[in-house]
Amino acid sequence: MQSNLIRLALGAVFALGLQCAHAATVNGVAIADTAITDTLRAAGLPDSPQAREAIKQQLIAKELFRQEAAKDKALEQRPDVQASLRDARNQVLMQAWLKDHIKPAPVTDAEVRTRYDAIVATLGDQEYKARVIEVADDAAASAALARIKAGEDFAKVAQDISLAPSKTAGGAMEWISFKVPVQEGKTQNLPLAIAQAIASLPPGAITPAPVALGERRYLVKVDAVRPTQIPSFETAAPGIRQALQAQALERATLALVTSLLTKAKITQ
Repeated sequence: MQSNLIRLALGAVFALGLQCAHAATVNGVAIADTAITDTLRAAGLPDSPQAREAIKQQLIAKELFRQEAAKDKALEQRPDVQASLRDARNQVLMQAWLKDHIKPAPVTDAEVRTRYDAIVATLGDQEYKARVIEVADDAAASAALARIKAGEDFAKVAQDISLAPSKTAGGAMEWISFKVPVQEGKTQNLPLAIAQAIASLPPGAITPAPVALGERRYLVKVDAVRPTQIPSFETAAPGIRQALQAQALERATLALVTSLLTKAKITQ
């Protein structure tokens, strides 16, 4: 709630349209251009005049709030504020320590190429654009299938009832490719039964009966099929490198945690 109040207050200050040509001062306290640049970079925003102006107004508002809070001498003595300050301090120290001690091995160009080749090797001749509706049981699946057979759009039914994350997109999945006949473990992380259903359907077709996976039931529709479009190594390399870096960071973090656990005396 407090963060919502701050966002509302920041918006109100921005709406007032405080006008400053460059970096500002707030009651004598300077807001440097570098603070604006750093905030833009941290937020991943483009460095445009409009973005700089918006960030500047936010920094002005924050400085105004900081100054007003500093006037309340009793504020810092409140137990909830002291607890939050301790938590914030501990978080900053922890993040700094982790940054100093987690050193994942750098990802090499050869590793990126190897992963790219491995991914390409898993692709089939065709790729599929499919939609999925996930429901809780047979009754819900039968009701959904009846609506579709009665003429309702598959995407509309998905938006209404699907339990899958793709619900808001009408059940739409990204283009996906795998070798046929479909084999377990070679389905781009799709459940085998779903991949088999996709591979068996012509464009525009829907599974005649729900696909059972555990207690859940799935309806599958294939919107389109096309020859697999393999991105060039140059196009795919940045994303692959980022994924490998994330994996290296995860491994380094796990190794550090394991090391600390073996040395610590922990009672539960």
